[in-house]
This record gives sequence, structure tokens and C-alpha cells, in this order.
Amino acid sequence: MTAPSSSDTAPAGLAALEARISQEIDAANDLKTLDDIRVSALGKKGEVSLKMRELGKMSPEERQVMGPALNGLKDRLNTAIEARKTALEDAALDAALATERVDISMPAAREAKGSLHPVAQVMEELAVIFADMGFAVAEGPDVEDDFHNFTALNFPPDHPARDTHDTFFMKAGEGETPKVLRTHTSPVQIRTMMSEKPPLRIIAPGRVYRCDWDQTHTPMFHQVEGLVIDKETHMGHLKGCLIDFIAAFFETDAVEARFRPHHFPFTEPSAEMDVRYERVGDAVKVGSGDKWMEILGCGMVHPNVIRSCGLDPDEYQGFAFGMGVDRLAMLKYGMPDLRPFFEPDSRWLAHYGFSPLLQANLATGLS
Repeated sequence: MTAPSSSDTAPAGLAALEARISQEIDAANDLKTLDDIRVSALGKKGEVSLKMRELGKMSPEERQVMGPALNGLKDRLNTAIEARKTALEDAALDAALATERVDISMPAAREAKGSLHPVAQVMEELAVIFADMGFAVAEGPDVEDDFHNFTALNFPPDHPARDTHDTFFMKAGEGETPKVLRTHTSPVQIRTMMSEKPPLRIIAPGRVYRCDWDQTHTPMFHQVEGLVIDKETHMGHLKGCLIDFIAAFFETDAVEARFRPHHFPFTEPSAEMDVRYERVGDAVKVGSGDKWMEILGCGMVHPNVIRSCGLDPDEYQGFAFGMGVDRLAMLKYGMPDLRPFFEPDSRWLAHYGFSPLLQANLATGLS
């Protein structure tokens, strides 16, 4: 003879309650509905919990019957709820596995990566080349005073660069001399000569500002200038340094250069350096062809400039040079228009940009 189960021996009211709640548990089709059933049956104010609170009002004989019956009901309902919860979770996992498949044979999506702007790339190349020649990198403020930007560099009072049509002047207070957005990085040379003792060998890259806007000029652009000050430097050193620079930057040994007399307030004698080239598409090939192209300005530092910095021009001399970084990038990498350099077009940067992980160096190649 089979022994009766706990539900079979429970009072008729409990057996009916168990049957109803069990049916609700089996019918639950999501975890939220199942949890609502659990709370309504076994929560603090659930049907089973309220019946257990009534045990204190019963006689000892009634408690002896109802106590084990209610505890058994509570355990069976908990077991049924956990079983149904496991079944629902397994069904949800099976459904997800059936619909959220990954084709491992497909190529992985390419991660977006940044690019190094051509100006930043050329700045790195210049620093590498001149560092190999023993030059240090010096910096200075973008907003300059008249002395460092003009007077110390031997600009006469009526020089066109001092005019508002060529230079951005800052608004000055009463009795103050207006400051300017530097028109070149030459003030860095002045600050270096005034703060450090010769011998000096520096380059000064940075932003400069002039009132220009067309295909090859922008109000803000980038420039690098170089300075050497010691007791025995002469024009031959200047020419050798710049020819070696052009050969390294354009990555060619066939450099043919010429130096044409020119005038700059801060150098004497002054010259513009031309290189022989031919155009290949939008880029230029230095060292071949039958055309000449002006590439930079240079000269021996003017005695007045050396004197303005507190040095004796009879004891010290040196040379200086300057060139546009943006223009160098245009020539080397074939960019026909300067204006996109400063426009927020990520497509242009994706096309002309450089990998930030491949740093310029002389061992494996600058670019």
C-alpha cells in the first residue's frame, strides 16, 4: 500500500490552495509573472504566510496538524517556483542562442583610429633632422610685445610689418603699447639669446599669424626657424647645414641649391635658398628637372640683433633661417591647397594623415 503524500494528508483547504498556486506556477510564462506569484503566496502578506500567522490562535491539537502541513506546503511551493524559474531561464537562453549567432568566419570590424596631421608629421620630421645636427627645440609665447617681435630684430619704425594690414595687434590699455600675435617665431631666438649663453643651436617651431587668406596663405600658419650663435660660424656653415637639411627632408642625395641675395632686417648678408626640382603630379621631386623653387630664407645674424640681446657682435656671430612648415608639407606630400589644413574635414585627414605609431626617424625613413 502506497504511503500518502504531505498534500494528501493536509486539510482540504490547504490542498485546494496548493493545487491553485501550483497551477499558476506552471502557467507562468516569464520571470516577472513567476515572481508575482511567489510574493502573493509566500511573501509577508502572502496567502500561506497569513495562514502561518494564525497558528498562535489554534489549540495544541490543531497546531500539531496545521504546523507540519503549512511548512510542507511552503517547501513544496518554493521547490515548484525554483523549478519553474530554472525552466524559464533555460528557455530564454536557448532562444538567445538560436537568434544571436556570430559568424566567426567573417572578418573582424576595423577599429577607428586617429591620424597624425601632416603639419604635426612635418614638425616631427624637422625635429628629427635638426636634432641629428645638434639642434635643440625652443618655444615661446604666441602673444608677443613690440620689442621681441620687431625692435630686437632690427625692424625700422616704418616697416610694413608694423602696419595693421599685415599684423594682428591686440587691444591695448591706456598708456600701454599694444601686443601682437607673433608674425614669425624669431622672437624665440631673441628670448633664447637673452636667457642663455652661447654657443647656441636651436630650432623654433610654432604657430604664427599674418593678415593673409588665399590658396597658399592663411591667417594662422606654422613656421620653423633656426639659429646658431658662436664665435666662428660663417656663411659656409649655413649653406652646408641647409643643403644637408633639404637632402634629409626630401630624402634624396641629389640636391642642387643656389643662394640668391635678398634683404631681411634681422640678417646681413641675407639670402633666399632655391632648389632645383620637377613636379610629379601635385608633389615635387627635388634634385631633378630644370626649374628652380624658393624654399626658405636665411642669412648671417645682423650685428644689431646680437647687440640687442646683450651680446658683443665683435665676439659672437651666427646664422639664422626660417621656412613655412605648411608649405613644406604641401611640397613633399602633394597637397595643392593650404586652406583644407585648417578645415574640420575628417576625410581630408584620413587621406593625408599619418599613423601616430610610425614615428619619424632617420634610421627607417622620415615618412
